[in-house]
Amino acid sequence: MSGSRFVVGIDLGTTNSGVAYVDTGSADDARSSDLAIPQVVGPGVVAERPLLPSYLYLPGPGEVPAGSLKLPWDANRDYAIGEFGRQQGSLVPTRLVSSAKSWLCHPGIDRKGPVLPWKGPEGGRRVSPLEASTLYLKHLVEAWNYQLARDLPERRLEQQDVVLTVPASFDAAARELTVEAARAAGLENVTLLEEPQAAFYAWIEANGDAWRKLVKVGDAVLICDVGGGTTDLTLIAVGEESGRLELTRVAVGDHLLIGGDNMDLALAHAAAKAFAARNIKLDGGQLLQLWHSSRAAKEKLFSDPALTSAPVTVLGRGSRVIAGTVQGELTREEMEKVLVEGFLPDCPPDAEPLRQKAVGLQELGLSYAADPAITKHLAQFLHRHAGALAEKLPGKGKKKATSGPTAVLFNGGVLKADVLRNRVAEVLNHWAKSWGGGDVKVLPGGDLDRAVARGAAYYGMVRRGKGVRIRGGAARAYYVGVESSLPAVPGAAPPLKALCVAPFGMEEGTEADVPGQEFGLVVGAPAEFRFLGSSTRRGDTVGTMVEEWQSEIEELDPMATTLAAPSGEGRLTPVHLHSKLTEIGTLELWCISRDGKQKWKLEFNVRESS
Repeated sequence: MSGSRFVVGIDLGTTNSGVAYVDTGSADDARSSDLAIPQVVGPGVVAERPLLPSYLYLPGPGEVPAGSLKLPWDANRDYAIGEFGRQQGSLVPTRLVSSAKSWLCHPGIDRKGPVLPWKGPEGGRRVSPLEASTLYLKHLVEAWNYQLARDLPERRLEQQDVVLTVPASFDAAARELTVEAARAAGLENVTLLEEPQAAFYAWIEANGDAWRKLVKVGDAVLICDVGGGTTDLTLIAVGEESGRLELTRVAVGDHLLIGGDNMDLALAHAAAKAFAARNIKLDGGQLLQLWHSSRAAKEKLFSDPALTSAPVTVLGRGSRVIAGTVQGELTREEMEKVLVEGFLPDCPPDAEPLRQKAVGLQELGLSYAADPAITKHLAQFLHRHAGALAEKLPGKGKKKATSGPTAVLFNGGVLKADVLRNRVAEVLNHWAKSWGGGDVKVLPGGDLDRAVARGAAYYGMVRRGKGVRIRGGAARAYYVGVESSLPAVPGAAPPLKALCVAPFGMEEGTEADVPGQEFGLVVGAPAEFRFLGSSTRRGDTVGTMVEEWQSEIEELDPMATTLAAPSGEGRLTPVHLHSKLTEIGTLELWCISRDGKQKWKLEFNVRESS
């Protein structure tokens, strides 16, 4: 696809999705443009918007007039994606699919099964997280083709070079599912890019050559990306090679389900207490409505600094209040107190997030972080990767080992709010004193809602040899579980060893034989393959066998499958392993027979939970 006219970046976001592109056939291909996205904004009304809200509304029979959800390219559309989906879903949240991206990386459910809307009505329409993601991408494909490719088939999005973004914290299974959703939407040739890197690429594009004056050799840039569903943390070190600045992604954070969704829920709880003080008790459905209403109130307050409060409403209950509403208000003072003190508390640089003891029985749902304090997770992230960062920074001895970020780039819709950005910067500056540094520089950003898509388009040009590349490779080291050959012990499972098949920093498009012994591969019979990953073990190379791995390596989704056997009978066949990190950012592990005539591919597919 390197010869396609357009290079396209797609931000498949938890709250909003967007598209940016570079037209290489134009006179100026140095800047990206944004795609205006047609969508239903009211019954029977279609309008262009700069972003596509990532909400899918599945109306019940007869709920909306026939034809009111039609689009220019689909007169029979019977569901709503985008602005109207969000609006209608705030009134009937049990028919609304939201946070599909968070569900897509949830290992505790069948991500290919019809489970959304979560807690939807019995007998109602449902889709899988994979299908919801596919529908969002399909809408973007259709919008592109309607806007830019009518009567020009060579301009269809399916024919372009597409870069699709994912959270840096997405594991291999979630990345593979994202690619699967893209392919189901018609995009066969996509490249994955981590969202924080995309934000940094957008910052480079926005500043042109001047970016080299805003950072210097020895700087460490923290990218703090707080979106609708996740908090994504990345460190980029600024080095030098042949007299030119060089950028290297040093570390990424764990997958943290903390973001705008959590904040909106916290505001809803505060509003519910105010209703309770007025002897108004809300039921479960009303609390869901209040969640969405609190989000709208928050957005209104942040968008207009002159406002001191905004209304929050829910539909009333009972025959006396049919079509009525119950109304309260969210004040700016209360909102800032809940969000700043609850999610961004001032804390020491060695703070750690609280770890709650697991309750024996838990309601299934999204696995939100137990501690919502983003600053505590940030402190833990910086402490955990201080050694790796120190290797890239100048200095000696203790000072080098305790160094932290010297600059921060904010991204994500949540951090559009000045009060939230200022609190993070304030906390970072407090910490900087402990590691002997000066104030952490806040890098001037652009449009935080569109930066990821624009950066993805810029990266597409980097892949063509234009622009500045961030080095980094795999954000984690990956391992496959190998069962020990020690004799069985009654009452104990054989020990599991972790064999490194892809080290941290392995570059996309590279592959390697796993050296060392042969392994016995179960073919012709059901078997489970266990995969593991680590964001902290940087010294492991391909073939490293780790026996005591529980403290630094975590298990990912296992894969249950039956590999074909030539004879059709179950047996153990000797193989050696070969790993490949694909160009699109997914990992393949090949098992090759001793004579080289047979190969089996293990992919990081998702466990089908029941």
